[in-house]
Amino acid sequence: MIKLIASDMDGTLLNNQMQVPTANIKAIQKAQAQGIEFIAATGRGMSHAKISLDESNIRVPMILLNGAHVVNADRETIFTIPIGKQKTLDVMDTIEKAGLYYEVFTAEHVYSANQPMRIDFFAEHILSKVPEMSKKMAIAASSQHLSLTPITFVEDIRQTLATNNEEVLKIITFDKKGPEQLKGITGELEKIGDLAIAASELTNIEINHVNAQKGIALKQFAEERGFTASQVMALGDNFNDVSMLTYAGKSFAMGNAAEAIKKIANNITDTNEENGVATAIDRILSE
Repeated sequence: MIKLIASDMDGTLLNNQMQVPTANIKAIQKAQAQGIEFIAATGRGMSHAKISLDESNIRVPMILLNGAHVVNADRETIFTIPIGKQKTLDVMDTIEKAGLYYEVFTAEHVYSANQPMRIDFFAEHILSKVPEMSKKMAIAASSQHLSLTPITFVEDIRQTLATNNEEVLKIITFDKKGPEQLKGITGELEKIGDLAIAASELTNIEINHVNAQKGIALKQFAEERGFTASQVMALGDNFNDVSMLTYAGKSFAMGNAAEAIKKIANNITDTNEENGVATAIDRILSE
């Protein structure tokens, strides 16, 4: 019997408007009423993840930053897994040498050194999800989203980290050309060692400590509650969900998931626009 459900957020729990559909909310509540725990598992940091969840009145534990930061339902930190100070500098040097835009995540902040590029990349992301929207409207939506998400823009990320004495939990880098451009830098980053390198979109790669993965965090969270892998269900759509999908005894790839992800999961549900999370949960409850 399933006792814990873990769900990715972007492309899974959330629709393309970055909202949790009503059907998904009701399915989660139905599962909770039957004693099944729910945990959100995302590449987002706390400040970004809680926006969509709070709007939906979903108060649950969260695996954040791909497993580098885990919090309980009261948003209290359970544990963090930082990249390490020297490796952080090595990663930033490698990305800058490749001329790519990146953002740095700590437990409390998201740092960026280029606001115009951030707006441009998020506008491109919106257009990929809603192609009928004009570029001008996408930029306006990106700017509005930026006003709601607490990103701290600084002139020098290295100096800011040193001044605030903050540990970096995740670094994300973007390129519009997608895998073709990012493949090269992935190889360079792998030379650094002890890093987990994955993607949540075709146009990004996310860098964490090798032990900061959704599956590892989910396993620890489950075992602390006395649950085995066979009692865990996981849902996801992209490559930063692989460790979680392979750990869980019951795994669901979204209908919109990458083909490679569909081959890894042992079940396929509807797309995120078709309330695939609700479909999967209802199926499990009926069984």
